[in-house]
Amino acid sequence: MKVRTRTRLQEVRKARGLAAAELAQRVGVSRQTIYAIEDGSYVPNTTTALRLAQALETRVEELFSLQEPTGGADQPLRAELLTNAHGEEQLVRLCRVGERLLAVPSPSLPDYLPPGDGIVQRRSGNAVWVKPFGELPDNRKRLILAGCDPALSVLAELLATSGIEVISIPCSSQNALRWLKRGCVHVAGSHLFDHATGEYNVPFIQRAFPQGSVRVVTFAVWEEGIVVQRGNPKNISSLADFSRKGVKIVNREKGSGSRDLLDTGLRDTGIATGSVKGYSDLAQGHLPAAYAVATKSADCCIATQLAARRFGLGFVPLASERFDLTLSLASLELPAAKALLEALNHTALRRKLQRMAGYETQQTGAVQL
Repeated sequence: MKVRTRTRLQEVRKARGLAAAELAQRVGVSRQTIYAIEDGSYVPNTTTALRLAQALETRVEELFSLQEPTGGADQPLRAELLTNAHGEEQLVRLCRVGERLLAVPSPSLPDYLPPGDGIVQRRSGNAVWVKPFGELPDNRKRLILAGCDPALSVLAELLATSGIEVISIPCSSQNALRWLKRGCVHVAGSHLFDHATGEYNVPFIQRAFPQGSVRVVTFAVWEEGIVVQRGNPKNISSLADFSRKGVKIVNREKGSGSRDLLDTGLRDTGIATGSVKGYSDLAQGHLPAAYAVATKSADCCIATQLAARRFGLGFVPLASERFDLTLSLASLELPAAKALLEALNHTALRRKLQRMAGYETQQTGAVQL
């Protein structure tokens, strides 16, 4: 069970005779944020917690404490599976039909027409001529987020309740940072390990961006490793098995954290890339790589544990990695970006990332740079 935060903010605020709006003004947050903290749906960061304590002339410990959850959402529910699924760790949607609780497996691939604002009619290089379907949406409530984490959809889902739309671009970590530097995206996600310092992301970002020009915030920490077919019929237990006869992999593109993890591991093991069957076969993302294993186009790949769980595959952990979000100063001025930073401190987001994706969220929302 996960530890939750208990708050006495409302009790202390009312005892001091302060309205939520007045407290919000003193602390420098919105009135809605005060209400969200009071009802437990938002966990304030350290700075906000200290400002609240100062404004209320008390200690942080008097406002917030930890408690163990009991019962409720932590207890499994018995439901009826509506269609075939691959078993444990399968994502499902729950809905009651009369007295019956139905579990509907999430599709392995989208089976619906994705949203769109227009259709390309002509192209010349990178320039396209698009016929829009109607009025262009309010850009203040839209964010383009580039990165490879499939769980960014959980963040997008939470932001959607506030009218914020996230347009995701699956891509490698280095591509995401390049697009951010060019001013093509608002947010870049990355999980790049710097071998010289032993740190994730920050050294790369410090080399690529002028000092003070971006903010780096942690999304979550995940497990990355070897994804193998269900039951692991080839008995793959380490990167040393990648050079075995009869073992075929699917690789990731250059610039991705997964590719670096593989190349570093092969080099440390003394395995030449030319002796790895499938090394030149590329998948553009964690889920596409895991899907290639699920459909038996490959025996294994390097991807996150979430990708393995998504298709009911086996998993051999190799590394715990921190996935960060980098925003430019210009992006930080947008209401949508401010909403994103607030969302990272919502207990609803952290709970879903823990339960749905198996991520560690102790650092979620922490500013790294």
